[in-house]
Amino acid sequence: RRAITTSPDGMVRMRLLHPNGSLLVIGPNTSGLDLAEWNRTTSPFVDNLLLKHGALLFRGFELGDVNRFERFALTLCSELFNENGEHPRQSLSTSVYTPVFYPPEQFLLWHNENSFNLRWPRKILFGCVEPAATGGETPVVDSRKVYELIEPGIRERFESKGVMYVRNYGHGLGLDWTTVFRTNDRKEVETQCQREGIECDWKSEDRLRTRCVRPAVVRHPQTGEPVWFTQAQHWHISCLDSGTRTAIQDLFPEADWPRHCYYGDGSAIADSEMESILGVYARLEQSFPWQRGDVLVLDNLLMAH
Repeated sequence: RRAITTSPDGMVRMRLLHPNGSLLVIGPNTSGLDLAEWNRTTSPFVDNLLLKHGALLFRGFELGDVNRFERFALTLCSELFNENGEHPRQSLSTSVYTPVFYPPEQFLLWHNENSFNLRWPRKILFGCVEPAATGGETPVVDSRKVYELIEPGIRERFESKGVMYVRNYGHGLGLDWTTVFRTNDRKEVETQCQREGIECDWKSEDRLRTRCVRPAVVRHPQTGEPVWFTQAQHWHISCLDSGTRTAIQDLFPEADWPRHCYYGDGSAIADSEMESILGVYARLEQSFPWQRGDVLVLDNLLMAH
């Protein structure tokens, strides 16, 4: 059984995707409802729902068209971000682009977008133009619950020390620095690094090594709740599939690994600690098969994906 409620104006209906989860499914209560216009007239109703649930799935509004998707997105966030050299992708409009290209047989681990950077988006929107024939889900995890359930000793070490993200560009694995920084000018790279709180060192053969320390736990600026907010599982070598991990360790000394992370003081994060953290994410995961026209809205601090 699932409880279904309606908005104060009766225009939409709402239910939890999973009885014990937090993801809220919102659908039209009347045919032909213009979601963008409705959101403009009911603001801040959706924003308040997002602060409570962290993730909202809009279904049945026929938002599969890129222009409709972008129009709705602009009612939630007036400034949309489309400048990120981290992932190869295709721009579909001014502020809409394809997701990261990733091998379909592999699982993309949970993360909070750009949490390894100094700046990151507060909201993220995903739209489904064509659902996958099989698989293709976008799992989400409540970052507040992750914080609560991580083993206290591990949480304390991460919270007090932060995470040091270390990256080496120029081995032929991963993107090169000209792609990520979007420039061929070393001075411009150094300027960007200084602005973003990143240490950088130039090495032989046009290679670059960067280091930065970021928090593992932050407080939501509106709710004040502590949230687990890292990409350690995307950087720590123990979280790679065994074949990739073995290849990297055979090819490079640790100082030259394409990506790795440590505690903020430079001490090692044990493989067992990362395994424990991944177990928490797996237990809390909420997922659903996409339907054409679906739009998923996330608070990037409250919900990992």
